Amino acid sequence: MINHYPASIIELIKNLSRLPGIGEKTAERLAMHILHASRKEAEKLSQSIVELKNKVRLCSRCFSLSDNELCAICQDPSRIQQLLCVVEQPGDMVALEKSGAFKGLYHVLQGVLSPMDGVGPEDIRLQELFSRIETENIQEVVIATGTSMEGEATASYIAERLENRPVKLTRIASGIPIGGDLKYVDQVTLRKAMESRHGF
Repeated sequence: MINHYPASIIELIKNLSRLPGIGEKTAERLAMHILHASRKEAEKLSQSIVELKNKVRLCSRCFSLSDNELCAICQDPSRIQQLLCVVEQPGDMVALEKSGAFKGLYHVLQGVLSPMDGVGPEDIRLQELFSRIETENIQEVVIATGTSMEGEATASYIAERLENRPVKLTRIASGIPIGGDLKYVDQVTLRKAMESRHGF
């Protein structure tokens, strides 16, 4: 029970415990840490949260997270401009970047097809993907959606839509566990999967 704390501490513990993976005990420890930190540290933490909410948006090109109109990867002229990797979420892109295996551009779908949940092609960034392929001279599309049923369905939908277009289509290779989420896969496995990608 946390009721023996002052109301301001109880409120902070409750707010912290709403974060994913943070239970009441961890929230209590964090609250105590913040309480005993210097005022400057606490204000920096508070300000960084406010800045996050004020500044972070979706990149207008790839739909990853960015502080600017275009993210750092989309602005990087050293990236292979004709190579496009399609992922489900920004966390998947970050995981691939950490592996160092991919040097092209990304397209973040912001979800997967899931008819059971009412998520259709118009609910994720598929139309923007097809527009990019048309207008940006993309020569290869690497589909790196997860291996869940929804990830596979999304990959198949993209493959069908691109079937008659002059673009090479590859799928991230096996090595990613069935039902796995890219952001939780180790970097060596991700590197191998990317390097061993195959035709659809």
